[in-house]
Amino acid sequence: MPDETLQAIVTALEAVPLAAGAAGDAAGGLTGGAVGPGAAAPVPSERSWGFTAQLYSLRSRDSWGHGDLRDLADFAAWSARDLGAGFVLINPLHAAEPLPPISPSPYLPMSRRWVSPLYLRIEDIPEFKDLNDEERARLTALATPLRAASRTPALIDRDAVWTAKREALEILRKVQLSDERQAALNSFRSRHGQALQDWAAWCALAEVHGPDYRTWPAALRDPRTAEAEVRRGDLAVQADFHAWVQWLVADQVAAAQAAARAAGMAIGIIADLAIGAHPGGADAWAGQEFFAGGFTVGAPPDAFNQRGQDWALPPYHPRALAAAGYRPLADLFDSTLGRLPGDASGGGAGGLRIDHVMGLSRLWWIPAGMSPAQGAYVYYDIQGTLGALASAAAAAGAVVIGEDLGTVEPWLRDALAARGALGTQLLWFERGWSDEPLAPQWWRRNSLATVSTHDLPPAAAFLSGSQVTDRLALDLCLRSEAQERAEGARIVDDWIGALVEQGLLPADADTDRPSADAFTAALYGYLALTPALMIGVNLAEAAGEIRSQNMPGTCDEYPNWKLPLCGPSGEPVLLEDLASSTRVRTVAEAAAHPLPR
Repeated sequence: MPDETLQAIVTALEAVPLAAGAAGDAAGGLTGGAVGPGAAAPVPSERSWGFTAQLYSLRSRDSWGHGDLRDLADFAAWSARDLGAGFVLINPLHAAEPLPPISPSPYLPMSRRWVSPLYLRIEDIPEFKDLNDEERARLTALATPLRAASRTPALIDRDAVWTAKREALEILRKVQLSDERQAALNSFRSRHGQALQDWAAWCALAEVHGPDYRTWPAALRDPRTAEAEVRRGDLAVQADFHAWVQWLVADQVAAAQAAARAAGMAIGIIADLAIGAHPGGADAWAGQEFFAGGFTVGAPPDAFNQRGQDWALPPYHPRALAAAGYRPLADLFDSTLGRLPGDASGGGAGGLRIDHVMGLSRLWWIPAGMSPAQGAYVYYDIQGTLGALASAAAAAGAVVIGEDLGTVEPWLRDALAARGALGTQLLWFERGWSDEPLAPQWWRRNSLATVSTHDLPPAAAFLSGSQVTDRLALDLCLRSEAQERAEGARIVDDWIGALVEQGLLPADADTDRPSADAFTAALYGYLALTPALMIGVNLAEAAGEIRSQNMPGTCDEYPNWKLPLCGPSGEPVLLEDLASSTRVRTVAEAAAHPLPR
């Protein structure tokens, strides 16, 4: 690493005294002593498959231009009853700014602990039934243009969606709660205590001073001082509003999980936890003593992201975490899993996917002003961080999946497996000793296997070569166009050969290229031949989408996180269209059962 990088990291680490013994204490009982030091997440007892979906993109005729929690409930129930899906893995639902402009990325939230109210279905709020005719007419007027937008391929407009839903919520807020509902709200506020107060106060202040606390007046940058100001001022009403909204969201998340379980899903909803949150957001404001200033987190250069990645997220300070007994992590895991309750039998508590799970062991720190290639790895105490995760998952009875893609130390996968955490296998990355497609029998059992992810092009784009065209247009390639296209063609040819060898494509597929639909279904059929305990079907890929949801290395150059669910010709695909989609059903059946050999 550059000397400047080393000096910056050492200076930051030494700014916090080393606390002895904290990691060992934390690993032993992070959930009030209810779980012992050998805590492990429950591992699924049998194979299951399910969809992976970007929920914001999955719209129905009744959603307001943005996929919501009722859409999730209906999608989960349909995929379980009609297709036999065992889970739905969704993008992070983390909370964004409380006012426009709303950041589109689910992986750069203002808070990881709270949920974005963009996902609320307004009509499912119980107080909706108590609105008068004039109020209902106003909500209909708000919803109508957004529902119309859902029927088009236009980019998702989060600002328009939140502006409308915010007005609708302000109207609903005026409805008197029943005694039962008021008691439930009081219980919610009591259960979440200081953390909910922190979030509500930050939202109220952000509406006045902007969503980056680092630009606020000096007195407001201290959470305790700022919250005292909120409690005795006009902002108290706004803070109460944001706490109330989180109560509404929690109810609808739980309802989606209940719908999934009622439809027969063995696992149900699997939440996704981003690797970090915005450096000026609510989490960073309320817990500033746990973060290392002057750095962002990212990834070193690799084959698919040749310039490296800077995720603009502040890293936890390893010594500060240890000194706190890893409580910030434990609370985060507990709160996320607590929104996905199991049933009376003790099963179906959903699951948690940990984005960039290697971050529990080490993170790529990039000093301010430097490029991702100039970063370096900083280590964390894996017994403390992984102990927090395992304890929370064991207590909830929830499945844990770690996204262990990229540069992974071999021992980490063993450490994760010992705690019951599954890994992730991505078809394009699985290669054998001679760089050939990894034969099905050599894939890991304790893993979620999938063809693609939100950060990679769909299979159809690999087959056509449009993934190279797109990256070249965005200046994301360091090699020449000829080299990029040759490499892309080699990868596709390798996989076509492997699919032919397994009987998943006809023998002449090497010379007579398969259609995008046949190629995609065959790739998922290949996954079904592996011993992987979980198979994830990318919904956008199954629908025939040819565009990536996210193009790493870009910001405004590409419509990251704004693409609605569309088919191969760019036509919108609504939730109601899925039941009659032969394309989606064929891919799902391939993942559930290998195609005839």
